[in-house]
Amino acid sequence: MNKQFLYISAITAILIAILLTIVQIVPNKPLLLLDRFVPSAGWIQVGIAVIYGALLSYKMQDRKERPKWRLRAWLLFSIVFFGQLFLGITVDSVFLMTGKLHLPVPAIILAGPLFRLEGLFMPILFMSTLLLSGPAWCSQLCYFGAFDAWNAKGKTEKNVFHYHKQLRYSVFFMVIAGAIALRLFGATGWLATIAGLIVGIIGLGIMLTLSRKKKKMIHCSSYCPIGTLVSFMKKLSPFRVRLNMNCTHCMACLKACKYDALHKENIEKGKIGYTCTYCGDCLSACKHGGLEYRFLRLRPATAERLWIVITVVLHTCFLMIARI
Repeated sequence: MNKQFLYISAITAILIAILLTIVQIVPNKPLLLLDRFVPSAGWIQVGIAVIYGALLSYKMQDRKERPKWRLRAWLLFSIVFFGQLFLGITVDSVFLMTGKLHLPVPAIILAGPLFRLEGLFMPILFMSTLLLSGPAWCSQLCYFGAFDAWNAKGKTEKNVFHYHKQLRYSVFFMVIAGAIALRLFGATGWLATIAGLIVGIIGLGIMLTLSRKKKKMIHCSSYCPIGTLVSFMKKLSPFRVRLNMNCTHCMACLKACKYDALHKENIEKGKIGYTCTYCGDCLSACKHGGLEYRFLRLRPATAERLWIVITVVLHTCFLMIARI
């Protein structure tokens, strides 16, 4: 076993234990699912989370293994999230959070507060992840995007998706305008829900057609309005991924990028596209060490390990409280 990997995994486990202990102790109502069935059983869930997070952190540090384990963990999160939602609706509300149920479509994070003029929990949570780990929301924390990643599996097309900017800006402004219009005209909650459902169904259609055909995550990089927000607001975080002097312009990274962020003309200029989510898949494909993480004045290797720790901690905590 790699001692450095074990050290980073231990740090990850300690942080998860601290955060979930706070979650277990402080709230008046139990947030951890096992605690809702058996008093104090939430501590078992904390233990499971610590082991899971340590293992995932260890695997994510291996660049060759990272793409595989990132997708596995992300899919697990989405399955748990929607599985508990389904059980909460069909079996018992104990599987749901307390409060008002909302439609689990990413666009609702943006449109919901605009329509209701309340409900800032998800926007605050979303902004917090941007500050802590940059655009990791779009590579490991979103409950919806994992299905796009699954549909985009396979050898990625090198060609650029030409309707990228037109689609993303159109959807972004239409979602904002639609939410405001529904509010101004006094639309009922059911009508707003139907509108949100249509946005989600179109997104699923894009996953099953364009993403599957292009082997790129067209939904996340070109359609999802939250993805559009992430692309620009990720600059609030000090984390960056950059090309360095070791880049030989071999273009091997193009085949690994599912977010359409790496194009030949940009790489030749030493640039990465703004849809990059720092997932690290491109680092796995590069044999020359031509890409690196950066965080303020830390060494690239240290910045990369820090990003993994923060992202895995967030992912694991989200997984343990994956309900709406």
